[in-house]
Amino acid sequence: MRAFDHPQDSAHAPQFFLMRGVLRPNFEIPARAVALRDGLKTLGITPEAPALPERAALERVHAADYLDWLRDAPAEWAAMADAGSEIVANIHPSPEMLAQGARPSTKATGKAGWYTADTGCPVSPGTYQAALGAAGSALAAAAVAAEGDTAYALCRPPGHHAYAARAGGHCYINNAALAAQALRDAGAARVAVLDIDSHHGNGTQGIFWSRGDVLTVSIHADPNAYYPWFVGHAAETGAGDGAGFNLNLPLPMGTAEQRWLEAVAAGIARIRAYGAEALVVSLGFDASEHEPLAALHVTEEGFARASAAIAAMGLPTAIIQEGGYNVQMIGGLLARFLGEWRG
Repeated sequence: MRAFDHPQDSAHAPQFFLMRGVLRPNFEIPARAVALRDGLKTLGITPEAPALPERAALERVHAADYLDWLRDAPAEWAAMADAGSEIVANIHPSPEMLAQGARPSTKATGKAGWYTADTGCPVSPGTYQAALGAAGSALAAAAVAAEGDTAYALCRPPGHHAYAARAGGHCYINNAALAAQALRDAGAARVAVLDIDSHHGNGTQGIFWSRGDVLTVSIHADPNAYYPWFVGHAAETGAGDGAGFNLNLPLPMGTAEQRWLEAVAAGIARIRAYGAEALVVSLGFDASEHEPLAALHVTEEGFARASAAIAAMGLPTAIIQEGGYNVQMIGGLLARFLGEWRG
């Protein structure tokens, strides 16, 4: 199996993370990529460095003004008096503001609130370059899938919480959405995204919400008790042309792997019924029983069984790395997942 990994991921090393009112070290650290590379090495896979994406490819799923902000914001932020080393918003537009005609600010502080969904996506001078590298890996994996094969993209930072014009939850560019769109552009009439990260893929859902050519399926912990808190419920099924083409399978906190695997099977059944011609897997290892937050309790064997079941669909697939924050475990989990996929 081919794999892609851009070395500039380490340019993004976020520090700020607010958890239950307490500032603590950020989970999304460069050591995650190191651990995942070790997992590839275990399998004898040497990842290839992809080309950075063309701006036009990014604009297939992201708004131009948002991309401009992500690129230019650090310099504008640093020019403010007494600015911190990372961009973190102190206000976001509320539903009431939006209903009353809220519009983007012209100042750095206001822009930070407009273009981010939460405080979990601090932006530093290296964030945009790292996100571009991750996007390039996703597009390279999609190009392999477009030729009928399967490839893995070691994307860091991850992407499935990023909306078309808003960062969130460690995510800046939606790598899975880029891969899905690239597969559509390459000729696949119907593409499915299967997200098995423990967090709902809210950004991916948002990007394809009104489209029927990309089916989005997310298996995740109950959003009533877990990020992203407000979306990810079973009643969310899409709108307009996308009505019926979004499937959320939320699970109670603490769900063990048998019920998780049943949800994976339900997602696979929906993808088969949809008639997908190509697949994107948002692969998150934060469903592991060994994760810091441990919302779901999936074992290494559970991930291997999920891999075998997904691979059995026989679809050309781009596997896109999302979460997974226990750096002692994720390399082994990746080796087991991809090893099972290869058979």
